[in-house]
Parts: sequence; structure tokens; C-alpha cells
Amino acid sequence: MHHPIHLQAIGLSFPHKTCFEGLSTHIHHGQRIAIIGLNGSGKSTLLRIIQGLVEPSWGAINIPDGTVFGYVPQVIEEFDTLSGGMRFNARLTQALTQGANVLCLDEPTNHLDLKNRQSLMRLLQSLPCTLIVASHDVELLRTCVDDIWHIDEGQVHFFPGSYDAYVTTCQKHQESLEAKLSRLEQDKKQAHLDLMQEQKRAKKRKIQGEKNYNGHEKSELRAKQGQGERTTNRNKRPINETRAQILHDLQNIRISEVIKPKFNLTARDLSSAKAIVSITDGTCSYARPILKNINLTVGCQEHVAIVGDNGSGKTTLIKGILLDPAVKCAGTWNMPQPQDIGYLDQHYSTLTPNVSVLQVLQAIVPEWPTHEIRRHLNDFLFRKNEEIAINVQQLSGGEKARLSLACIAARSPKLLILDEITNNLDLETREHVIQVLQEYPGAMMVISHDADFLQQIRIDKFVPILDFTL
Repeated sequence: MHHPIHLQAIGLSFPHKTCFEGLSTHIHHGQRIAIIGLNGSGKSTLLRIIQGLVEPSWGAINIPDGTVFGYVPQVIEEFDTLSGGMRFNARLTQALTQGANVLCLDEPTNHLDLKNRQSLMRLLQSLPCTLIVASHDVELLRTCVDDIWHIDEGQVHFFPGSYDAYVTTCQKHQESLEAKLSRLEQDKKQAHLDLMQEQKRAKKRKIQGEKNYNGHEKSELRAKQGQGERTTNRNKRPINETRAQILHDLQNIRISEVIKPKFNLTARDLSSAKAIVSITDGTCSYARPILKNINLTVGCQEHVAIVGDNGSGKTTLIKGILLDPAVKCAGTWNMPQPQDIGYLDQHYSTLTPNVSVLQVLQAIVPEWPTHEIRRHLNDFLFRKNEEIAINVQQLSGGEKARLSLACIAARSPKLLILDEITNNLDLETREHVIQVLQEYPGAMMVISHDADFLQQIRIDKFVPILDFTL
């Protein structure tokens, strides 16, 4: 047990931005808190502030005697001979054996295979200590926490309840605001019609008045006409002010904008072969054999997930399909041409770092005019001049993900290969990735331990890598 940890007017600021300010709350024993927010919003730093490892930019934190923190960071430097998943398990075991009563985890599922993910979630559900976790993992958020702290627009917003309840509340609030906005637009149109009718009546009165009124009466008539227009304009002013407030509130909800990409794969492209990938009695090896007896087919519109434990050979199989020279393949391998395969990994290694967003697309579709490229980038939320002029190396992880998807949509491959692309993505970018992949018309091979992600992108077939291991 520990006494409440008190955060008083905590703020976090860097030279180029303020992440949040005015955070005041208590953390009680047994709370199960998830810190969520966009990449770069300050989640990891807040996790360290709570433990007293980093001083806040403002405010104070009171950590009572008897509080024992266990901390597993996102990047683990120790145990360098182990895989990422093994490093996490070793560090977590170390924290628990030291008697931690407050467990702080930073993106704990990033490098865990499915078996280890499920084991971790069962463990977190059963632990009696306080849990504070920074995560984008929807399954973890749904099953292991009951308090949401959302860092957004310079504030930390508190939501007591499950993650699904949090999302539902946000969606209902958004729907309510959109309904109000729709009604306001109708009021605005009516106000405009009223003004037009008033101007029409005024013009008619003016013509009639010039015929029938003397000078003094004409002045009174013009005053009445002006008063009518001013009344109509006064009626429009609160409508515009309310509309601006609703648009501001909608922006602050941070519900993801929808990406609706257009792909250039035609029905002829998709029906040209029964199977786009066909491997018979295949083997993959480095210095020694890794995989054998590979018998695999992927249809031209099929979505296939390659599943298995960490280190079991999933990425080796993908490298074989990509003709990586480091992997030696034998057997019968019938695959698309290299130009018909698109590859996307969590590091976005296919993007050239020292060119602009616009230049990336110009290199892929040089025949497109600039206005067509800009229209395409607009579909992937690159809209302003500064957003398309920025160099790739200056983009955030989420922006790189959107740009990579824009490249794929511009010159759609017949086979799309994805390797753990949701690692380190914030929830908004993750939703963007899902939106694009749901629309993708070609074949897809996916490596991912994220069960919710695989369900949403509509996987047709699961292929256990264990079937091909020695």
C-alpha cells in the first residue's frame, strides 16, 4: 500500500512547445491509469515526473514515504544480448521482485509476441498494486485500466472509466456538436435569406418612396431601411460566434479525421492470377537453415497474417519474398515482380530522409502534375504549404506513416507487405492506418501481434510460422 501521490499544478514545457500545464490530482493506491495522447505529447515524460525521475517545468509533486516504484521504460538498455521481448520480461521481473507498489510501464507491448502479450495482460489484471501505463495498445487499454488521462491541447483531461466508455463518450459528444453545427448552418442560411428579403423590400420601398415622399420623409425611410439591415446583421453575429466555438470544441475532441484514399489497382490487375504468391517446398536460410517445408499461397485479394513467437522466423520469410540478398531461398517461389511489391515497416525505411514530402511523391509519380500530387497528399492530411515542403527526416512517426501510405496509394503494388507497423503509433495515426488498409484492394501479408488491428483490417487467413520451422 502507499499513501496518495499528490500532483499540484504540474506543467511540462520544451523550448519549442508546451505539452501540458495545470495538472493537479491525487493518485490513490490501486488505481489503474492509462496515459494516452499523440506521439510527442509528453506521455513518457509525465510517467517519469510521477516517479520523481524528472523535474516538471512548473508545479510540485509529493511522493509519500513508503512509495516503491517499479519502472519499465520504452527503450531498455540493459540485457543487450536479449531480444526486445526478453528484455521487457527481465526488467518487469526485476521491478516486481523489488516489491513495487506503483508499477509504471511505457509502451509495454511494443516488442511482445501474442503469447507474451496475453501473459502480460493477465498479470496486470491480477496485480494488487497501482498501475500507470503509457500505451497506444487498444487491447491493453480495454482490459487493464479503469482511468484514462488524455494529454491533448496543452491539458491533461481525466476520464474515470473504461477505454471503450471513453471513446463512446467522445463520439457522442462529437455527434451532439455536429448536430448543433448543422442547426446553426440552417439558422445562418435563414438569416441570409431574411437579409436578402429585407434588402429587396427596402429597395422596393426606396423606389416607391422617391416617388411619393418629400425630403424629410425620405430621410426617415432610409433610417428604417438601415435599421432593418442592422437588426439582421446583429442576428447573424451570435450565430457566427457560436459556430466558431463549436468548431473549436470539435477540434479539441481529437476524433481522427477520416482518410479515404483512392487506389489505382484495377479489376484486371487483381484477376490476372489465382495466386499472387505461391511457394512450394521452400526453405529460407542465413548461415544455417531457418525455415523449411514452406508451402504457402496468397490470393490476389487475400489478407494473410503471418503469426508466431518472437524470433521464430516471420521476418525471415518476408525477407525471402522481398528477395533480400542476405536470405538464401530454395524450392519453388512464384512471386510478383519487385515493382509490384510494396513494403512498409515500423521504421518507414523506404522513405528518403533528406527530401521534402512533395519530392517523395514526385519521384514515385513523375508524370503527375503538381496540382494532382497536392490533391493526393491532401487526401492523406498533408494540406498546408509548410506540410508538403518539410523534409521527411523532420516528420513525426505518425506523419511518416501517412506519407508511406500515400506513396503506396499513388502507385499501388499488387502485394502489400507490412511488418509490425503499429508499433509506436499513437491512437489517431493507428486509426488512419486502419482506414487505408481497409480500403486497400490488393493482396496483403501482415506481421503483427496486435489482435485488434488484425481484426479491423479484415485478415482472411492466419499462417502459423511454426508450420515452417525446423
